[in-house]
Amino acid sequence: MKNKIGILVLTLILAFALAGCSSNEGTQTSGTKEYKDVLRVALEAQPTTLDPQMITGSPTKIVMRHVFETLVTLNSEFQPVPMLAESVDMSEDGRLYTFNLRKGVTFQNGKELKAEDVVASMNRWIQLYDAARNVMGDNAIFKEVDEYTVELVLEEPALGTLGVMATHKQFPAIMPKEIIDSAKPEGVTEFIGTGPFQYVEWKQDQYIHLKKYEDYKSVDTPADGLAGKKEALVDDLYFDIVTDPSTRLSGLQTGQYDVGLAMDTNNYEQLKSSKNENVYVYPIGNTILAYNKKQGAFADNKMRHAVNAAINAQEILEVAFGNEDLYKANSGYMSESQPEWYSDAGKEMYNQANPEKAKELLKEAGYNGEEIKFLTTRDDAYQYKGAVVIKEQLEKIGMNIKLQTVDWASYSGLMKDPSNYDMVTFGITLVTSPSQLSTLGVDRPGYGADPKISELLVKSERATSQEEAKTYWDEAQRLAWEDYLPITQIGEFNHIAATTNKVDGFTVLNGAILWNTKVSK
Repeated sequence: MKNKIGILVLTLILAFALAGCSSNEGTQTSGTKEYKDVLRVALEAQPTTLDPQMITGSPTKIVMRHVFETLVTLNSEFQPVPMLAESVDMSEDGRLYTFNLRKGVTFQNGKELKAEDVVASMNRWIQLYDAARNVMGDNAIFKEVDEYTVELVLEEPALGTLGVMATHKQFPAIMPKEIIDSAKPEGVTEFIGTGPFQYVEWKQDQYIHLKKYEDYKSVDTPADGLAGKKEALVDDLYFDIVTDPSTRLSGLQTGQYDVGLAMDTNNYEQLKSSKNENVYVYPIGNTILAYNKKQGAFADNKMRHAVNAAINAQEILEVAFGNEDLYKANSGYMSESQPEWYSDAGKEMYNQANPEKAKELLKEAGYNGEEIKFLTTRDDAYQYKGAVVIKEQLEKIGMNIKLQTVDWASYSGLMKDPSNYDMVTFGITLVTSPSQLSTLGVDRPGYGADPKISELLVKSERATSQEEAKTYWDEAQRLAWEDYLPITQIGEFNHIAATTNKVDGFTVLNGAILWNTKVSK
């Protein structure tokens, strides 16, 4: 006997509220209003790949969510709901999920979506994405039942199964089987999905060009986050790569760009008060300082605790974000807006701002002024500004900090080899369960995992109730803060997007959503 999951496919998963140039190439008319055929978006960084199964980076996922789709996706309350699946069934023991595919959906090469494509795509994604295996288990596997039916077989039930499948991070893009089969270690070489826009061209350091997919088949439910109705309302969508935030702002003001992403926090008040632009503030996740625990100075636990004791998180947040609308000092690895998972366990270790304790721990660790390689990226202004403050705080306790500031592509590449850094700043995107937190994963470069925490995360996924799962997570977060200390949590933060007042239909969910969006002349 099976339990029908329906449109809101899982009740055990948490739900939290979220809260170039101007073109004359063509127009569309709606009543008396004329709309442009081209939408231009100022993207903050050059992607390292356009294969969203390969990487969690924001530039990749924001662009390619318009090309690729997933079996299930997230609505505006972060609940997993069907997308390419018409419906989902779960067995009573929670070990078998059956996905009934929508019929008549075609890839952008004209091929109809079939079970073989889903199986190839999903099994590749499980192997590429650590969090998928953390949640579903190493032996989770998708199997074809018939042309329009796919099964997911788990060795043990996992509460977060549909939540991780709906991830907007390293998301499980569905591609044609033949493209998956020919994928190289660095990613697929063709970008063909089922989404409302199709890939045209990536001109390095200049733009990524998508165009309307004329044969796109939308679901007929109302648009809701990443779910529901999708329609390409422009013929051409350009993501212009504009790494300088002041250029993104000036281009928005002159009409060169219709949308600006990752706007500088220094411009928030200006954008908020402008009559010509609309500003969107939306939660992204946590900003953190992570330690290389595989090698170097921070393989020593006392060194990590020394830095953590010195950190004044409130000061870092104030400098990095400026306005309190844009940040929240918070010790929880999971957001306060996630009531099923939020925990304050270990909060006494957060925001200590205790330089004397830090100096004593450095002495106990035997630190003698060795150079600490500190990696950050200039393409995220908040990361760079926060890193400068962290450097100053640590120099005051006698640490020798070498700050290495690079572009996004270099930053992503350097992080793959733990010999390149001792500490690194970055943002952790909101996830639907703690097992998806990359900072607690096994294989992430430079991190490593604590066996006790890993065991607790497994227990939380195998729990029979949310209450039981939360008990395991409380203990895991306490151990993370008080003992293992894989990261120093700085706080929660929001991103800023802006549009000209000529843009209609623009929405956000952990980044821009540009289907159902148009811009008037």
